[in-house]
Amino acid sequence: MSTVLSLLEKDATLSAKQIAVMLGTNEEDVKNQIKKYEEEKVILGYRTIVNWEGEEDEPVTAMIELKVTPQLGAGFDKVAQEIQQYEAVSSVYLMSGGFDICVILEGKTMKEVALFVAEKLAPMEEVLSTATHFILKKYKIDGIITDNQKEDPREVITL
Repeated sequence: MSTVLSLLEKDATLSAKQIAVMLGTNEEDVKNQIKKYEEEKVILGYRTIVNWEGEEDEPVTAMIELKVTPQLGAGFDKVAQEIQQYEAVSSVYLMSGGFDICVILEGKTMKEVALFVAEKLAPMEEVLSTATHFILKKYKIDGIITDNQKEDPREVITL
């Protein structure tokens, strides 16, 4: 993996100039490399990782596992492409194990998420079964520890 990609993956706010200094190269080369990665869709976008816990607009996140009948000539891709079009869906993964596709989605309430599964995913002809798991707490998001652990106010007593 490119060192430029590794640095940007850890901190997308780094400028080309900062990256060039870190790598001992020139800024123009870094800018060209980043532009090439963007054009080739290696870099898909830049985002801020937000810890919504305790915030008024905290979304409900769920992981939905799907057993799917692969489509002739398209495998699982056709189903995944159909599911990824929904705005509530944040990620779609093909996976191994007891289920075929993992869908991460967000809603305002648990009921909204449940209705999405019941009305959008479960009725799909290719979907054989679903398993919904609600995310109760996020300890680490995309490699970043949320660090919301409150200090234990109890004093340590030793004998």
